[in-house]
Amino acid sequence: MAPRVLVSDELSETAVQIFRDRGVEVDFQPKLGKDKEKLAEIIGNYDGLAIRSATKATEKLIAAATNLKVIGRAGIGVDNVDIPAASKRGIIVMNTPFGNSITTAEHAIALMFAVARQLPQADASTQAGKWEKSKFMGVEITGKTLGVIGAGNIGGIVCKKAIGLGMHVLAYDPFLSTERAQEMGVTKVELDELLEKADFITLHVPMTDKTRGILSRDALAKTKKGVRIINCARGGLVDEAALADAIKSGHVAGAGFDVFEVEPATESPLFGLPNVVCTPHLGASTTEAQENVALQVAEQMSDYLMKGAVSNAINMPSITAEEAPILKPFIRLADVLGSFAGQMTENPIKEIEILYDGVTSGMNTKALTSALLAGLIRPQVADVNMVSAPIMIKEKGIIVSEVKRDKTGVYDGYIKLTVTTEKQTRSVAGTVFSDGKPRFIQIKGINMDADVGPNMIYISNTDVPGMIGFMGTTLGNAKVNIANFQLGRDKEGGDAIALLYVDGPVEQAVLDQLTANPAVKQAKPLVFNVD
Repeated sequence: MAPRVLVSDELSETAVQIFRDRGVEVDFQPKLGKDKEKLAEIIGNYDGLAIRSATKATEKLIAAATNLKVIGRAGIGVDNVDIPAASKRGIIVMNTPFGNSITTAEHAIALMFAVARQLPQADASTQAGKWEKSKFMGVEITGKTLGVIGAGNIGGIVCKKAIGLGMHVLAYDPFLSTERAQEMGVTKVELDELLEKADFITLHVPMTDKTRGILSRDALAKTKKGVRIINCARGGLVDEAALADAIKSGHVAGAGFDVFEVEPATESPLFGLPNVVCTPHLGASTTEAQENVALQVAEQMSDYLMKGAVSNAINMPSITAEEAPILKPFIRLADVLGSFAGQMTENPIKEIEILYDGVTSGMNTKALTSALLAGLIRPQVADVNMVSAPIMIKEKGIIVSEVKRDKTGVYDGYIKLTVTTEKQTRSVAGTVFSDGKPRFIQIKGINMDADVGPNMIYISNTDVPGMIGFMGTTLGNAKVNIANFQLGRDKEGGDAIALLYVDGPVEQAVLDQLTANPAVKQAKPLVFNVD
């Protein structure tokens, strides 16, 4: 059955056709996003939801989306999506961060010119029949210092264009390396130095707890007198009331704002001030950008629903369409290893260590780790998946570490999971052979080579004669059929383990009979999803 996607906002017909061409059934209702009740009523029928800004994917809507697997936002901002709620429900949230990058960067540059030369005010004056040439004395852009707060995708484009205009560029971005700054031709600085030296300041950071109010009243007081400030990123990054006061006092010479603390912005402390240029969130409003993000979100959602590829996800590691088929068997292996440890662990987990050896160390380990954590939690939380598992692990305060190393053994690559609780440490390792199926290669430090079956019994015992016969007899008397088994031990007379492949679930009474043997330390049923 083909996956179904609901498009509840305005997307182009070309974008809608992309869904159809890729085998996705699409329901195009571009006005539905404004009808919250109707949307909540039908959202449970869809695997995907494609939106712009009109649809609000609230916690209430997400709770009603019982089959939803992915939300695609045509645009960079996801303020209208409750990401924590979506993540807990295992719903991937995608955006299109690159589709409107150029458009937004150009708008920032346009506002900078408009503020520097007072273009809107001069236009209004001239069209009113006045000729106030001396009133609108501007400043040049060339040779001035531009401070860019956030030198990521959009900020990086602004840097490039500003350099082309002959500006000196200072960049403040905690994630910008010195090497990358040199490649871009900008000077990496701390925020206070940027505030002190910049003639123009433009913001290009997302709204987070750390960036909210980054240009506060105190920060504005540190700026160079006569500075001009541009914000095409997010409302709330700048204290609008404080900025208005700084403009009135003459400390700030002007501002260009495309975003506001409250939108739609019908009022703002900045409105009506001289040399303040305001636009109604037009950063992405070009024909090219709107079409680009619509096409991108349709492609991304289709790739995920049809191929398992994850692109530009907010709450999950990306998996390209090329690596998805290669990664799929190892994701299954990671899930199996996590599931084994989860079913065997009864005490609260304190630490998780994941070792990626050989070829697995070069894979998309973020995705593998997410799959492993999902398998680990699933015995306690049935509907967990790769999206929600890392969040749940973090909420529990469990320490997760990854170790990567080159090939060290006979296998081209394997994954080893070590789980530490207050009472014990348990480890399990596995690999994937050419048949694409997961295999156990080590349990509790004991080497073995075992397939993974849907129903298994794990038995830990002391290595003594007669154990194979005892296990076979006990299960045979209980009418439990053994399809296959694998054994391993650390040394003669030491610790031994057995994995028995059985045809179905085993009753607790049978397991009790097995553990009644003094040599048996543990007899545990295991259930795996090996499809």
